[in-house]
Amino acid sequence: MRLPVLLSLLTCSLLHVHAQQKTMNEMWGNSTAVTKTSDDAKYKLFDKGNYAMFIHFGMYSQLGGKWDGKTYYGISEWLMNNNVANIPVKEYMEQAKNFNPAKFDGRAIAKLAKNAGMKYIVVTAKHHDGFAMYDSKVSDFNVVKQTPFARDPIKELAQACRDEGLGFGFYYSHNQDWTFPGGNGGPQINENGEKVGFDYYFKHKCLPQVEEITTKYGPLCLIWFDTPGNMPEKYVKELIAVVRKNQPNALVSGRAGHGLGDYETFGDMEVPLKRKDGYWETVDVTNDSWGYAWYDEHWKSSKTILTNLISTVARGGTYMLNIGPSPDGTVNPVANEVLTQSGEFIKRYPQVIYDAKPSPWLIEQPWGDATVQGKKLNLCIYNWPENNQLNLYGLKNKITKANIWHNGKKKPVVFNKDGNWTKISLPIQKPEKWISVIELELDGIPAVEEGLGVDRQLALNLNVILGKAVNCAVDKKEWMEKFGEWKHIYQAKQWKPNSELSWEVNFKTAGLYSFELNYTGKGRMAWRITVDDQSFIQNQQNSSNIYQYFPMGVLKIDRPGKHKISVSLIEGSFEEASLKSIKIGAFE
Repeated sequence: MRLPVLLSLLTCSLLHVHAQQKTMNEMWGNSTAVTKTSDDAKYKLFDKGNYAMFIHFGMYSQLGGKWDGKTYYGISEWLMNNNVANIPVKEYMEQAKNFNPAKFDGRAIAKLAKNAGMKYIVVTAKHHDGFAMYDSKVSDFNVVKQTPFARDPIKELAQACRDEGLGFGFYYSHNQDWTFPGGNGGPQINENGEKVGFDYYFKHKCLPQVEEITTKYGPLCLIWFDTPGNMPEKYVKELIAVVRKNQPNALVSGRAGHGLGDYETFGDMEVPLKRKDGYWETVDVTNDSWGYAWYDEHWKSSKTILTNLISTVARGGTYMLNIGPSPDGTVNPVANEVLTQSGEFIKRYPQVIYDAKPSPWLIEQPWGDATVQGKKLNLCIYNWPENNQLNLYGLKNKITKANIWHNGKKKPVVFNKDGNWTKISLPIQKPEKWISVIELELDGIPAVEEGLGVDRQLALNLNVILGKAVNCAVDKKEWMEKFGEWKHIYQAKQWKPNSELSWEVNFKTAGLYSFELNYTGKGRMAWRITVDDQSFIQNQQNSSNIYQYFPMGVLKIDRPGKHKISVSLIEGSFEEASLKSIKIGAFE
């Protein structure tokens, strides 16, 4: 899909190790948040629907991540790139004759999106390989003129979306084009043997194709530009002007570049840890690759899809989830099933997603997450407590009613206040297989105390981004598990003998608690965990290049209430140590 390292695109030097250290803004362009003050109707689907389908479908789908008998693992739409299979332009373009998605059914895909609970679809009109998935008059390198399929699937999908009451939008790779002269990553000689630059590509293909897609397919809700890299601002402004002229009700993605989009787009496959203000979205995949890859059967479960969706809405954003249709145009049966199943949950609990406001808690809680509808707080229970007692930390409001949903009906649950904790008595059996929903009616807009709470029933994972760093640095770290499969974490690094990372934690009860650290490093490391700058445990464990939890030991918390928990590195490779989080759980 939109692979990173865009600052190096002009030289076609993608994905070098040093470039992976760039921030996500550098990789995907200057995508800044837009304050949520607009009453503009064009934000309605984005801000109130909160859930959309992304579709990566193109000539690369036919190849499926395989070239000349070799499989290239990772995101398949980048197969042609010189850092993957390095397919020559002519040879790649000739593959169009083999692309025949004869079973493509726009109506079936639109119905799947609707059944999944999604409110609009965004489909690839042209990806980085330059192949247009619509009937382009600007370039013959398109699905109608170069393939035996010889139909315009985009036209069919656009009509199907209108029939189903869904919004419709386009993805367009505006900076990269690996097959057209002058496009970033493409040839620099045109058909007349003349050396050309980006301006040639922009004027002869990019701009007129954006004119096409914004005039030929009816009302659009979104134009999703991607990978701006070092694309000059004047070109981005010109493209946006075309969108504004032809589709005044369409949003423009944050990856248009230069902060000119209508909202912020996070990095691929990233659900933020903390609540974030403004208009923003995160984009994710149902498996690992955006485009179809023959081997990729690593599907997200229905519960994972729902937790990612709910947690995105709870942080204040919109979730767009991708499918990559098979070469014949069909959707994988497993993807179809998990999307449909998760959609059935959303139909039962639409209030959790649609027009929902973010959680009053800054982060996800040990029990799950929450969204808000006016004075109602929707508690989405991912992790059911074994003792059937749900403890909420810091809720300021008075609860007027508390109900748990079961078989489409609400049943009252008992609740009581205990200091800054609220206890809710749950039924013995959870009513939902994956996520149960409790509705709290409050005396005002939901509000909570700042802080972190530990309940002995559920372990608390404290990310380093929530801590206070002294003589160490906390920053964001990204890497690829395989080509294009991005992971995003926050780490505490640059450790020194006098470094400390600390959190203020509210313990519901006194007692013995176990502590674990999640870190990477080199060789054996000795860490110290201290409570209130007094009692501590110190232990040495090995390390690896994979983040994992290592047990540190047990400490007694002598009283309920707030305590300072701090971590220091005592021995080991200080320069290699990277701490991700600390886990605190009851020792029983």
